[in-house]
Amino acid sequence: MQRPATAAPVAELAAFLAAHPGIRFLDVYFTNLAGVPRGKRLRAHEFRSAYEQGRFLPGSVLVVDITGLDVEESGMVWEDGDADRIGWPVAGTLAPAPWLGADSAEVMLAMHELDGAPCGLDPRAVLANVLARFAADGLTPVVACELEFYLLDARRSADGGITLPAGRDGRVPQHRQVYGLDAQDFDGAYLRALWEACDALGLPTGAAIGEYAAGQYEVTLAHKPDALAACDDAVRFKRAAKGVADARGLAATFMAKPFADLSGSGLHIHVSVLDERGRNIFADSSAAGSAALGHAIGGAAQLMPASILVFAPNANSYRRFRPNSYAPVRAGWGVNNRTVPLRVPVGPPASRHLEHRLAGADANPYLAVATVLAGIHHGLTHAIDPGPAVTGDGYTTGERLPTDWAHAQSLFEGSRLLADYWGGRAAEMFGVMKRVEQERYNAVVTPLDYDWVLRSA
Repeated sequence: MQRPATAAPVAELAAFLAAHPGIRFLDVYFTNLAGVPRGKRLRAHEFRSAYEQGRFLPGSVLVVDITGLDVEESGMVWEDGDADRIGWPVAGTLAPAPWLGADSAEVMLAMHELDGAPCGLDPRAVLANVLARFAADGLTPVVACELEFYLLDARRSADGGITLPAGRDGRVPQHRQVYGLDAQDFDGAYLRALWEACDALGLPTGAAIGEYAAGQYEVTLAHKPDALAACDDAVRFKRAAKGVADARGLAATFMAKPFADLSGSGLHIHVSVLDERGRNIFADSSAAGSAALGHAIGGAAQLMPASILVFAPNANSYRRFRPNSYAPVRAGWGVNNRTVPLRVPVGPPASRHLEHRLAGADANPYLAVATVLAGIHHGLTHAIDPGPAVTGDGYTTGERLPTDWAHAQSLFEGSRLLADYWGGRAAEMFGVMKRVEQERYNAVVTPLDYDWVLRSA
């Protein structure tokens, strides 16, 4: 068993416990290919061994589906003997978890093989593979993840449905004033608790925005010249948002389309690229940015059809893609245009960057960012022409994207380019897991089947 050089030092744990002597429980977790945090809750006498020796976890958990069921077709269960891999704490992610209680903390894990090599099925390792391509060219991506989510009543209705929390007048709100401040005041106690939790975690959160539907929010996260850390921030933020809601008798969901008649929730990925001197290679006095930004857009656009499955990983994800919904349905790019999947926001020349708007909030942040960066690197390497910018309504211009789950699956499985950037078996295992999920989902007979067909057939 080899300790990797990247593992957090034991001294980090000692310093943390000296500053927080009341900590008795520690959640250690990683994010698997399905995007779900999984791990263990340790007691105080186990903390040091987790830092000194890592923590063993079955490799099959890396590829369980969104519901937590084994995916036997992966070969990671019986054929592999359900063998252990080992998780090592990620430096800088040890922090209090106040929503779990004053005596609780958490730390992220990076999964490794027993010889110390990164486990290729860990989504963090997938992103690291893509970042290595940039590093070899003397380039550094600067990344921020922008997440939307809904705050719900934690109680499900008798038929399994969901509702928004009742307001101070006892009524469930039916609409909201977009960017209105009253809506933020309505959930002000939750937002304050969330900001406090994020501060405890060391997350660089900023403004909260009341989005296009009642109960829907966006809280900004800072740009970072460390894409792994930016994705760690997104995963930790999602966990905090859910935990703080649960502690208050509410539920936070990052489901892509929780309500059929309300706006969906997206994961918008902002990217610029620095050269060896720390200069933004996308910067230019033109609103469209530099030639390098154009090439990055060209590569991202070229890879987009094959990567829809990454940005829309679940059956519900595809309900988000509707015309005039702020979820793009056609390929294209534009300047200061939110109707296209690839947007160049306005701002000072030095801030010029790409906003990738296709992913739902349910996407795995590591895999989504790895895929966006793979497209950008491919475009920079091959100087891919982005074509003309879309002006006006992007819902009526350009080639329609493959917004069907089965079609997206087949395109993903046929992409050698994406598999090459991801490295190892990760793309193969992601494809297997998602195909099994589709089969399981499609095998369920739902109440809608009875409503539509029971008496009509």
